[in-house]
Amino acid sequence: MTLRLCGNYFFELSQDNLQPRRNEDTKISQRKNTQNIIQSLMPHKKYTHLFFDLDNTIWDFNSNSYDALYVALDKLQLLGLIGSYDDYFKIYSEVNANLWDLYRQGSMTKKVLSVQRFEESFEKNGTPLNIGGAIVNATYLEEMPLQTKLVEGARKVLDYLHGRYDVAIITNGFKEVQYEKILKSELSKYFRKIFVSEEIGAQKPKKQIFEYAIKSMNAPKNSSLMIGDSWEADIIGAMNFGIDQIYFNPQIEQNEWTGHFFSSINQNIIDILEGTPHFLDNSMRLNNNKSTETAIISDLHQLIDFL
Repeated sequence: MTLRLCGNYFFELSQDNLQPRRNEDTKISQRKNTQNIIQSLMPHKKYTHLFFDLDNTIWDFNSNSYDALYVALDKLQLLGLIGSYDDYFKIYSEVNANLWDLYRQGSMTKKVLSVQRFEESFEKNGTPLNIGGAIVNATYLEEMPLQTKLVEGARKVLDYLHGRYDVAIITNGFKEVQYEKILKSELSKYFRKIFVSEEIGAQKPKKQIFEYAIKSMNAPKNSSLMIGDSWEADIIGAMNFGIDQIYFNPQIEQNEWTGHFFSSINQNIIDILEGTPHFLDNSMRLNNNKSTETAIISDLHQLIDFL
């Protein structure tokens, strides 16, 4: 399914809208129909510069983090301590996400985050760490770049974009890990530049990181596009800076929307979020006065249909 902000309207292109015949080769026919409908709804816009988020947009952070932490805890002989690894990983993921929110807001340092995410998650698991959180963090970060799973369709899409567009990465994260992820996953050739928040001194969604990237790439704002999986960091950030965005969310297909569109929103983020289902964060209350376009996709292959 694809949503597109067209002027003052959000259009939903779902399976019901596209009316596929069940006995057809559905994936191919649906993608062709999606492309035709998008082109009929939207005036063609020429993009020259594409800015990608890294984690969970290109590099499969969820899968790779799961595997890397398992290996790290095994090396440190901690697997036997925690009981169910899946249960512990859920606790860790929640703790880590909350601490990263604080880090993005400037309320927590990298050093504290790195240690506390393990000490707190082990404590909440009922199995307090018998070694320092810094040791677990260091072992985990060593394993992270060795995991090289990509989001489904990522390499195929990057192959298509390579040589056709000027492509860069804008990522929040620790510089010592992000560059190694890209290198070990053989992604370097696809990106002219890599912008890591820690080096620039500003994290998404702050405008400074988008401004730095745009200027460094000599990219016109009106022909630049941000693609990412975080509504707050990638989409709100790019929207408020004034460049178009594509929100990538593979879970959208699981929502039961049919023939729905949002009207009269005038690109005001409050109105967008008041009328949207739960996969957007309704707690966000940020105004946007920029004239930009927003698209929502559930499959990276759909990106090609927009370009």
